[in-house]
Amino acid sequence: MLANFPIWVIVIDYLLGVVMWTLIGRFGMGIFLPEDSSFFFMKFFVNSTNPILKLFQPITPGFLVRPFVPIYIAWFFFMVRFYLMPWILGYSVMGMLSFPLESEFAHGVSRMLGKLFN
Repeated sequence: MLANFPIWVIVIDYLLGVVMWTLIGRFGMGIFLPEDSSFFFMKFFVNSTNPILKLFQPITPGFLVRPFVPIYIAWFFFMVRFYLMPWILGYSVMGMLSFPLESEFAHGVSRMLGKLFN
Protein backbone atom coordinates (compact mmCIF):
# COMPACT_ATOMS: atom_id res chain seq x y z
CA MET A 1 0.00 0.00 0.00
CA LEU A 2 2.74 2.49 0.89
CA ALA A 3 4.41 2.06 -2.50
CA ASN A 4 1.53 3.98 -4.08
CA PHE A 5 2.41 7.23 -2.30
CA PRO A 6 5.46 9.50 -2.55
CA ILE A 7 7.81 9.22 0.43
CA TRP A 8 7.13 12.81 1.53
CA VAL A 9 3.42 12.00 1.90
CA ILE A 10 4.20 8.99 4.08
CA VAL A 11 6.65 10.99 6.23
CA ILE A 12 4.15 13.81 6.75
CA ASP A 13 1.37 11.37 7.61
CA TYR A 14 3.60 9.47 10.05
CA LEU A 15 4.61 12.72 11.79
CA LEU A 16 1.01 13.92 12.01
CA GLY A 17 -0.05 10.46 13.21
CA VAL A 18 2.57 10.34 15.95
CA VAL A 19 1.53 13.79 17.16
CA MET A 20 -2.15 12.83 17.06
CA TRP A 21 -1.63 9.58 18.98
CA THR A 22 0.64 11.28 21.52
CA LEU A 23 -2.10 13.84 22.20
CA ILE A 24 -4.64 11.03 22.53
CA GLY A 25 -2.25 9.24 24.89
CA ARG A 26 -1.95 12.35 27.02
CA PHE A 27 -5.72 12.65 27.17
CA GLY A 28 -6.06 8.97 28.12
CA MET A 29 -3.38 9.15 30.80
CA GLY A 30 -4.93 12.39 32.05
CA ILE A 31 -8.12 10.50 32.88
CA PHE A 32 -6.23 8.47 35.49
CA LEU A 33 -3.29 10.65 36.51
CA PRO A 34 -2.78 14.32 37.33
CA GLU A 35 -0.78 16.39 34.86
CA ASP A 36 2.12 16.75 37.31
CA SER A 37 2.37 13.01 38.01
CA SER A 38 5.85 11.52 38.44
CA PHE A 39 4.90 8.45 36.36
CA PHE A 40 7.38 8.39 33.46
CA PHE A 41 4.77 7.82 30.71
CA MET A 42 2.72 10.77 31.92
CA LYS A 43 5.86 12.92 32.09
CA PHE A 44 6.66 11.94 28.49
CA PHE A 45 3.15 12.76 27.26
CA VAL A 46 3.05 16.10 29.08
CA ASN A 47 6.56 17.17 28.06
CA SER A 48 6.16 16.15 24.44
CA THR A 49 2.72 17.69 23.94
CA ASN A 50 3.05 20.95 25.90
CA PRO A 51 4.65 22.78 22.93
CA ILE A 52 1.78 21.65 20.69
CA LEU A 53 -0.83 22.75 23.25
CA LYS A 54 0.91 26.12 23.48
CA LEU A 55 0.95 26.46 19.68
CA PHE A 56 -2.79 25.76 19.47
CA GLN A 57 -3.70 27.94 22.47
CA PRO A 58 -4.96 30.85 20.32
CA ILE A 59 -7.64 28.65 18.72
CA THR A 60 -8.52 26.62 21.81
CA PRO A 61 -11.82 27.78 23.32
CA GLY A 62 -11.51 29.18 26.83
CA PHE A 63 -14.55 27.26 28.05
CA LEU A 64 -12.93 23.91 27.27
CA VAL A 65 -12.03 21.98 30.42
CA ARG A 66 -8.22 21.65 30.55
CA PRO A 67 -8.07 17.80 30.49
CA PHE A 68 -10.01 17.83 27.19
CA VAL A 69 -7.64 20.20 25.38
CA PRO A 70 -5.31 17.43 24.08
CA ILE A 71 -8.18 15.46 22.52
CA TYR A 72 -9.56 18.68 21.00
CA ILE A 73 -6.20 19.40 19.36
CA ALA A 74 -5.78 15.75 18.30
CA TRP A 75 -9.04 16.20 16.39
CA PHE A 76 -7.33 18.85 14.19
CA PHE A 77 -4.56 16.40 13.32
CA PHE A 78 -7.18 13.76 12.52
CA MET A 79 -9.01 16.17 10.22
CA VAL A 80 -5.81 17.09 8.38
CA ARG A 81 -4.86 13.44 7.93
CA PHE A 82 -8.31 12.25 6.87
CA TYR A 83 -9.63 15.14 4.81
CA LEU A 84 -7.00 17.75 3.95
CA MET A 85 -4.14 15.49 2.80
CA PRO A 86 -6.23 13.46 0.35
CA TRP A 87 -7.82 16.67 -0.98
CA ILE A 88 -4.41 18.34 -1.48
CA LEU A 89 -3.15 15.23 -3.28
CA GLY A 90 -6.15 15.31 -5.61
CA TYR A 91 -8.05 12.22 -4.51
CA SER A 92 -11.76 12.45 -5.21
CA VAL A 93 -12.62 9.95 -2.47
CA MET A 94 -11.99 10.98 1.10
CA GLY A 95 -10.06 8.39 3.00
CA MET A 96 -8.02 7.25 0.00
CA LEU A 97 -4.82 8.13 1.85
CA SER A 98 -6.30 7.64 5.27
CA PHE A 99 -3.92 6.54 7.93
CA PRO A 100 -0.92 4.74 6.41
CA LEU A 101 0.65 4.72 9.89
CA GLU A 102 -2.24 2.82 11.43
CA SER A 103 -2.52 0.55 8.39
CA GLU A 104 1.13 -0.48 8.65
CA PHE A 105 0.74 -1.03 12.40
CA ALA A 106 -2.34 -3.20 11.86
CA HIS A 107 -0.57 -5.25 9.17
CA GLY A 108 2.39 -5.76 11.52
CA VAL A 109 0.15 -6.91 14.36
CA SER A 110 -1.71 -9.21 11.98
CA ARG A 111 1.54 -10.78 10.74
CA MET A 112 2.80 -11.17 14.30
CA LEU A 113 -0.42 -12.80 15.48
CA GLY A 114 -0.51 -15.00 12.37
CA LYS A 115 2.97 -16.33 13.20
CA LEU A 116 2.05 -16.73 16.85
CA PHE A 117 -1.10 -18.76 16.24
CA ASN A 118 0.05 -20.81 13.22
